[in-house]
Amino acid sequence: MRTVTNYFLVNLSLADLLMSLFNCAFNFVYMVNNDWYFGRSYCTVNNFIANVTVSASVFTLMSITIDRYLAIVRPLKPRITKCKAQFTILIIWSSSLILAIPCLLYSTTITYKRFRQNEQTACIMVWPDGQPMVSQMDYLYTIVLFLTTYLIPMTAMVCCYASMARHLWGSLSIGELTTCQQECIRAKRKVVRMFLVVVSVFGVCWLPYHSYFIYTYHKKEFVYSKYVQHLYLGFYWLAMANAMMNPLIYYCMNTR
Repeated sequence: MRTVTNYFLVNLSLADLLMSLFNCAFNFVYMVNNDWYFGRSYCTVNNFIANVTVSASVFTLMSITIDRYLAIVRPLKPRITKCKAQFTILIIWSSSLILAIPCLLYSTTITYKRFRQNEQTACIMVWPDGQPMVSQMDYLYTIVLFLTTYLIPMTAMVCCYASMARHLWGSLSIGELTTCQQECIRAKRKVVRMFLVVVSVFGVCWLPYHSYFIYTYHKKEFVYSKYVQHLYLGFYWLAMANAMMNPLIYYCMNTR
């Protein structure tokens, strides 16, 4: 069980678990009630953990893709060893922590009145040049997150898995395959299918969430439309559901 792929799977599971424990429930309560009950300190922790775990998840998926690509398409090139896998995991978390540093610096709570109701508290990031939807720094950070944790990794993973699929399903071998070779190919196909599903689910779950923030920066009036809170809650639910779906995929598609 102590394979390179399983090292990365455990790391991916850890990121999903941290997201589930320290972010999902708190944000769900916040968005349903439109009021942050958990204090300024945990507002910072909440935003920080969210960005760290999402980054760690996608970087881990990238690492798994590279490992599978080398094993299937470039079998003669050096593989990722267990030691290299552990070092890669360290790099993954270090990069994720660095990417989430703005959450530590600028996350805070603000109190406001809405529609003549009692005072409500919001957990947001207040940048030096203003609040979200106004701050260019916030928009730039949103674009950086979109590129580094979604667009670039998804594009790379789709290209790699397309190459693996052509290699495993489209190539014709010379001569008759032995039983051992056939079994090896079937095992590789199962692994590729599983990670194709994992990557596809990730892409579907997170695209609306990322798109929402980019769209609302350019169409600020959309934020004040009647059902925007319900729409955003749906996008957030879909993104967080990714952490729940991964273990189900592993269980259903991996006999180990």
